[in-house]
Amino acid sequence: MVQTRRDFLKRTAALSAASYLGILLPFKDVGNALAADETTWHRGSCRLCGTGCRLELGVKSGLPVALRGVPQSRTNMGYLCMKGMHFWKLMNHADRLTTPLYRAKKSDKFKKISWDEAMNIAADKFASAVKEHGNNSVAYYGSGQALTEETYLFQKIFRGGLQTNNVEGNPRLCMASAVGGYMTSFGADEPIGGYADIEKADCFFIIGSNMAEAHPVIFRRVMRRKLDNPKVTVINADPRISLTSRIADIHLQFNPGTDLALLNALAYVIIDEKLHNEQFINDYVTFKKSKGDTIDFEEYKKSLVDYTPEKAATIMGGKVTADQIREVARKFATSKGTLSMWTMGLNQRKQGVWANNLVHNLHILTGQLLKEGADSLSLTGQPNACGGVREGGGLCHILPGHRPVEKEAMRNQVEEAWGIPKGRIPAEPGLHTMAMFSAVNEGKIKAMWINCTSPAQSLPNCNKYNKGLAKDDTFVVCTDIFPTLTTELAANLVLPTAFHFEKTGVYGCTERRSQITRKAINPPKGAKPEVEIVRDWATLLAKKLNDPVIDQCIKPFIGLEPEYALPKAIWEEYSQKLTKGRDSDLSGAPYEVLEGMYDGVQWPAPTVEYAKTGGTVKKFVRGMDPLAEKLKTDDKPYQFYGAGHPDHKLWVWMRPQANPEEMPDADYPFYLSTGRIIDHWHTMSMTGRIPELLRANPYSYIEINPKDATRLGIKPGDMIEITSRRGTNIMPAKVYEGPIEGMVFAYWHDQHPDRMINKVTMDAIDPGSKEPEFKICACKIKKVSGPQALKPYVV
Repeated sequence: MVQTRRDFLKRTAALSAASYLGILLPFKDVGNALAADETTWHRGSCRLCGTGCRLELGVKSGLPVALRGVPQSRTNMGYLCMKGMHFWKLMNHADRLTTPLYRAKKSDKFKKISWDEAMNIAADKFASAVKEHGNNSVAYYGSGQALTEETYLFQKIFRGGLQTNNVEGNPRLCMASAVGGYMTSFGADEPIGGYADIEKADCFFIIGSNMAEAHPVIFRRVMRRKLDNPKVTVINADPRISLTSRIADIHLQFNPGTDLALLNALAYVIIDEKLHNEQFINDYVTFKKSKGDTIDFEEYKKSLVDYTPEKAATIMGGKVTADQIREVARKFATSKGTLSMWTMGLNQRKQGVWANNLVHNLHILTGQLLKEGADSLSLTGQPNACGGVREGGGLCHILPGHRPVEKEAMRNQVEEAWGIPKGRIPAEPGLHTMAMFSAVNEGKIKAMWINCTSPAQSLPNCNKYNKGLAKDDTFVVCTDIFPTLTTELAANLVLPTAFHFEKTGVYGCTERRSQITRKAINPPKGAKPEVEIVRDWATLLAKKLNDPVIDQCIKPFIGLEPEYALPKAIWEEYSQKLTKGRDSDLSGAPYEVLEGMYDGVQWPAPTVEYAKTGGTVKKFVRGMDPLAEKLKTDDKPYQFYGAGHPDHKLWVWMRPQANPEEMPDADYPFYLSTGRIIDHWHTMSMTGRIPELLRANPYSYIEINPKDATRLGIKPGDMIEITSRRGTNIMPAKVYEGPIEGMVFAYWHDQHPDRMINKVTMDAIDPGSKEPEFKICACKIKKVSGPQALKPYVV
């Protein structure tokens, strides 16, 4: 079939409109709209956000031509957002890196070198650092966008080979507090339920999340549920009115950082009005003041007396009323199924773990868990933050299979699986992200590998850490598909990598679901998959360090072709040896099983037969979770087998209201918060290269409440200087009722030095999760000029 450019544009426009308006075309019509006879379709997962949408890449004559959703997928049901529809345009983009680049000093210009030269330089630099400065002078900083096979192999080489736990990733910046919340409330990481609860929920409690823009496909399912069932209640709790708020029956708008008071007040009402589930509490709940201090229900109840609705409303700034708090508590507790969802508004806080605990408290107190339509569901921001990093061992304190580094038995299990001597993996956790980049500032890290992320833009208070990255004290290797601010500022060696659908591997999304993407097209000539790069680098490293243990780490992978056999062997080692018997058991999900599933497998999935059913929809429920039956301690229907809670119960925590690290004052009178916009993702190194998305939103701006704008003489489009104790930005004003009075809001994707908001944000961390407080800091604003002509900026 010959397809004219006009036909293609018409069909693409129709599909774009259908997707944007939430219209599901029949599967055959989607195929007819996009496919020519010569087009083949290859199933995989979306490269963006953490939803895990299943899609198919259309390939014609070896080139990508389109993406379409998979209607049979229980994850996205055929829908894609505009970013998901368009990311195929990155695959043959003119800006793709295609040859290794090297410079001895960061002030020098890059020169092109061969892959052999590049691999030898990388091996020499890491070997020299270890010999001269010790094992902890090297570090790996990865990404929730890397495939599980990639993260697993990197951490294996660094831990088992180089003997350092300096293994980190950017999920520390977004999901670490969610991990801390799940571990301390439920005894095990990751959600109990998943997206299937959306179609069964009667009450949605959305807090600290602009789902409509950050997770539009999940939000569409919520919106569809609301439209189909008008009695369904949507509650949105956020200091900012967003697109998500538009479908809310109740919007609770409070001053930033006061949501702990709100959550405690909801618990107060639930108990005061006897809306708690007494039987569930008696059977399954322990109350905690601290890890070593167990209390009873009455003491917990007394701890809430400071959070009556009236007192909480005062703490929150007065826009939320006591009656609203009571109404929300009643709807939360009495719904047939209440589903809470949140993202960075809770996580990226100095009290991020506490905020997560308080949401979990509400579900535990009311028994709004473990049944259809009820769950406490933290949404993930990256496609493999869960599967690759949280499960695959991509943080300094965890080994593969949710094993704590500090436990000798856990280290020994991993060492045995790898066939390396006991004691090879260090007992001490490595440096967490902010400590790692502080060590770079101090010149303590001599060689660093940054994979598939751009910390020069994504770290809070980034000017502080960019000073260290720009120094020649640390040799930096970057593996990526495009130039980024980090490759330009920090890299000595840039290695071009294969992109999504140009390699094979697994992503694990928000709902414990692992899904495979097979290679469908060749990468640009000169680019390689990371698993091949790491294996070849480690081979040279073993020789330069004369270390047979490094050879042992890569022995199972030598000689395997990188397109399929190599990632398959890595996945088999990980899933069969290191998830088997763990709560994240994927031993029943080899490549052959994953390839046969429209939407992958939810762990635990300990057998092939069970994995082929789709896996576990609800954890801890006997009859639904095979581990709940296997590990049961009594005959009750729910079995909480998480290793973090030796009493096999859920824990309700006392977590008082606490202020952010930095509050507005006379010098810096505004709150600043940041977030995503629907058109862009993270540092826009990808979405900024998609013309449709860049045209839709070419640069960032600062949202200002109309009352604040009037008081300061600011009009829409005026150029505004926003300053904190850390840095300054200049960007145009959007005068908008969204942010509460006294708060300004900015998107963080813009790469332009004047509009890069992480120069301004706060790098204080949650003491438990070590996640930074991006979401709240104090700032001041002033008008510096009228509107100016601005252009988009992408490195």
